[in-house]
Amino acid sequence: MRGSEPDSRNPAARHSTRVHVVSDVHGNTEALARAGDGADALICLGDLVLFLDYADHSRGIFPDLFGAENAGRIVALRTARRFEEARAFGRALWAGRDRDTEIIGAVRRQYAELFAAFPTPTYATYGNVDVPRLWPEYARPGTTVLDGERVEIGGRVFGFVGGGLRTPMHTPYEISDEEYAAKVAALGPVDVLCSHIPPDVPELTYDTVARRFERGSRALLEAIRTTRPRYALFGHVHQPLVRRMRIGATECVNVGHFASTGRPWALSW
Repeated sequence: MRGSEPDSRNPAARHSTRVHVVSDVHGNTEALARAGDGADALICLGDLVLFLDYADHSRGIFPDLFGAENAGRIVALRTARRFEEARAFGRALWAGRDRDTEIIGAVRRQYAELFAAFPTPTYATYGNVDVPRLWPEYARPGTTVLDGERVEIGGRVFGFVGGGLRTPMHTPYEISDEEYAAKVAALGPVDVLCSHIPPDVPELTYDTVARRFERGSRALLEAIRTTRPRYALFGHVHQPLVRRMRIGATECVNVGHFASTGRPWALSW
């Protein structure tokens, strides 16, 4: 999947800047190390950590600690939206163990590998399953972390909004609608609006495999309508009903579930 502008592989249509964009890396370190090949910069829209792979119950922090069978049970409960039962089952598994210490230790091990795989330069923001307080320890020179902030790349202004909104899943970096909206407002007009979650549009928030709507942001949707960026790029929804649609002057693009595809989305100009 590529940007709507001319293909830079065509010698007659070469551009001065090419950016690759990934989201929902979820532990795919090998592909991440190649994601910047041929690009002037890499943008990462978060969810580096793999806590639990809904397709392969043997992968992630949870099955490493409790086994694939218990991971499958958690997935089944969450998929059925039986969140209270899932939390009760999780509490029983964690009984007598130091949950925070074990999880943070596992996250640290993943971050050490993932941040080492980032090319230079990389511009990154947090996903809802990330742990922002740990990022400064692992972000090397050449990796710029942005949240509610702007940066210029190749003459275009990119704005970044990290994290997700509060849900019954209680993932690590969920914030209130008001806090999220304040970060969006702080950006002002940008050429490319980058976020982990999508704007609050049904076609962009519905996951066809999980068969549920994920939370999208009304603040992002309002910013798209009022400031009219060229692109709005995001991830979060792994199997969206629609991967790409136009809202007014803005091309809205789910850049894909990088953990499964291993392919970045490319934008060149």
